[in-house]
Amino acid sequence: MTGAPLEPAADRENPPAPAQHPAPVARRRAAVIREKARDLAREGARKGGSRARAGLAYLADRIIEIAPRIPVRDLATLRGQFPGLGPEELADKLVAGAAAGTSTVGAGIGAAAMLPVPPAMPTELAAEITGVAAIELKLIAELHEVYGVRPPGNLKARSAAYLSSWSGERGIDVMKPSTYDTAMGGHMKRRLRQQIMKRMVRDLPNLMPFMVGATVGAVMNRRDTKRLAARIRADLRKIQVPWDELPELPPLEKPAEPLRLRELPDGL
Repeated sequence: MTGAPLEPAADRENPPAPAQHPAPVARRRAAVIREKARDLAREGARKGGSRARAGLAYLADRIIEIAPRIPVRDLATLRGQFPGLGPEELADKLVAGAAAGTSTVGAGIGAAAMLPVPPAMPTELAAEITGVAAIELKLIAELHEVYGVRPPGNLKARSAAYLSSWSGERGIDVMKPSTYDTAMGGHMKRRLRQQIMKRMVRDLPNLMPFMVGATVGAVMNRRDTKRLAARIRADLRKIQVPWDELPELPPLEKPAEPLRLRELPDGL
């Protein structure tokens, strides 16, 4: 009589075997789902990264194309516009104007108006990258004029030299042609594209005033332009040719279709 009731209790403590399997099965299913989600996330990141790289490559090609169209003032023109200034004072003026320009660049800049929007590249960001590049390339070219070290060659060759200077953030030593390439062939374009993309990728966090606020974006752009100018000027001072020792230079040839830099300060 006393043993009979114990069998149901034993049965309750030892449930049938199938009841032990749902948890492991669920865990395996959850693990499969998590792995699939990770695969999808990696695939999405890869595709997104590919689109971003394609957009940057497209912009780099466009910057290479517009470089010869950027209007550059020669030394005689600059001295006429800013009479009474010495080289350093004139360079200061140019840097201040360029820094003000890059801080006010927006989607309406003329350079961006001529460009289709690259894949996966917001319109405002594409406009700002090309706009900042155009202003800084103009600044670099005119700083070389001020310091008496105009690169040799025609408009296309000088544009390649300025692109190399901009992307590498270094002044061009005209006495050492091996330090830069003036032939805009396939190899040169690939090298410039890589240099420009490196700089643009590095600058992307600083080129989003439409995301972080116009005031913050303006400050960042102004700071970066001044920092670039300081590096270029430090190099150019080492090879500077005083104005009274310069040979008579011919006027710079004008671009056939000059790029119009709108929305920039007067005199830039």
